[in-house]
This record gives sequence, C-alpha cells and structure tokens, in this order.
Amino acid sequence: MNNVICTENLVKKFRRVEALRGLDLAVPEGAVYALVGPNGAGKTTFIKILMNIFGATRGRAEVLGVESTRLRERHFASIGYVSENQELPEWMRLDSFLAYLRPFYPAWDRKLENELVSQFDLPLDRKLWNLSRGMRMKAALASALAYHPKLIVLDEPFTGLDPLVRDELIQGLLQRAEESTILISSHDLAEIESFASHIGYLERGQLRFSEELTTLLERFREVELTFDTPPPLPKTAPNTWMHLSTSAAVIRFIESRFDPEKTSTKVRDVLGEARNVTFTPMSLRSIFLAMAKAARDPA
Repeated sequence: MNNVICTENLVKKFRRVEALRGLDLAVPEGAVYALVGPNGAGKTTFIKILMNIFGATRGRAEVLGVESTRLRERHFASIGYVSENQELPEWMRLDSFLAYLRPFYPAWDRKLENELVSQFDLPLDRKLWNLSRGMRMKAALASALAYHPKLIVLDEPFTGLDPLVRDELIQGLLQRAEESTILISSHDLAEIESFASHIGYLERGQLRFSEELTTLLERFREVELTFDTPPPLPKTAPNTWMHLSTSAAVIRFIESRFDPEKTSTKVRDVLGEARNVTFTPMSLRSIFLAMAKAARDPA
C-alpha cells in the first residue's frame, strides 16, 4: 500500500522550543488517520509543515509523492485543507465565495458542490460574516470537498461546534472517504473513535504510537484483580503495565500489550493467584487519558 503522507526525522524548532522531535510518520492511502495528543504536542505544527506553511528545521515531509517544500498550486488542486483558525473572506456572500474558487480547481464538480450545499443546508445568499461558526466550518469543508481531493487535511475542525454540526461534518467526510485519504487532528475522541481507521499519538513532539485503531483498542485493557489477602505491589512491574495501584483487596493497572494467554500468565507470575481477574476493554478517550497521565507522572 502506498503512503500518501510520509515524514522522516522531522524536526521543528521555534528558538529554544522543539515542537517536533525526529518525527517518522506514514499515512497509508485510503486511511482515515486521526492524529491525537495533548495541547502543545505539535499536531498543528506538523500539519503546517505538510501544507508548506512552515518549513522544517530538519528532516523531510512528503505529501502525495512530493516534498512538502515543493508543493505548488497544481498540487494543492488535489488537497483539501480546513483549519479551525482558517480565515475566510467574510465580506463575500457564500455563493460568490464558491464561484471565486471554482477556476482554481480543474476538477471542481458543480453537481457535488450543489449536493454539499444542500447536505450542509448552507445559505448561499448570506455573507460569510453573518454565518455561525458551525456554518462557516461547513462552508470551508464544502469548498474543500467540491473538487474531489485525493487528500483531505483537517486541523481541529470540531472545536467549539455543537454535536449536531459535528455529526453533519463527519457524515460529509465519510461520504468522501472512499475517494480520499483523510488526515484529521482533533480532541473530540468520541467522534474520532466512531470513524477513524488509524490513530497516531503525538506527545511533546514525539510520536508514541501509530497504528490501526482496531489494533490499538485490542492491545489496551484495564486489569482488576481481587485477592483474599492482596500481595504487596512489585517493586518493578512489567514495562507494559501502567498506573499500578492497590485499594483494600483489589489491585488495578492498565495493560498496554494485552494478550489473553500471555497477560494472564504474567499476572500470575508477578502477583500470584487472584480470586478474580477481569480484563476490560478501553475507549480511545480512556487510552488517551492513560497515556497523558503517564507522560505527566511517569512514576
């Protein structure tokens, strides 16, 4: 499978602040790739380097087979980009805005444009400054989808939007997913979990993991053991265990490399026989919080 986005040892420094630290990331063709991480992790910096808004301090980034520093108008005709802070010509009416964009994109599809306007219930006769934030995001997304881009890049598109608008944006995206690769940065983990195929976790400028969402959800479990008389916590726990704690006769931790047989054996070897053991699947939000907490307080 070809990679639509590929970076090698990508570094970005802002004076003494290192926003990206040797980032190696690949987004396969046809993926809906969600990049998540805490505020300040480097997600927006990464996307701006991909879009040739920022230059990298070191390393390289490739988009649609072209180095990001070489992206030109003809390449952006195949890329749809929407950012939460994207500036629109708010003095223009929406119909004039769409008409202005059409000549820049040879593949602009008037039929698809009309479908998107109808789907998002966009008021063509109103100026952009008179639209709500949700409507402006819909307008930006419609303008980024109307020319059948090969790659759709979205930087925090759901911030500050009500659930109904988020759902409408997601539905619009999913209808284009068959013909495009999607890269999305977002904090709305519940929504991301409902449609992403791949997940990358960025923390302090470093990629902690990048994998298919199904694989990620399979390997994380909340483990709870109940004892008649609980043993003391081990001084050194397996490095795949996170947040080991005890309360009364119960020991809890998170297993980040769950395997039914291997994990059960490891639990018995380290903690002995328990009266009851449960392995509970985790949501993407729970995994995110566990990773963020581990980064803040490794102990």
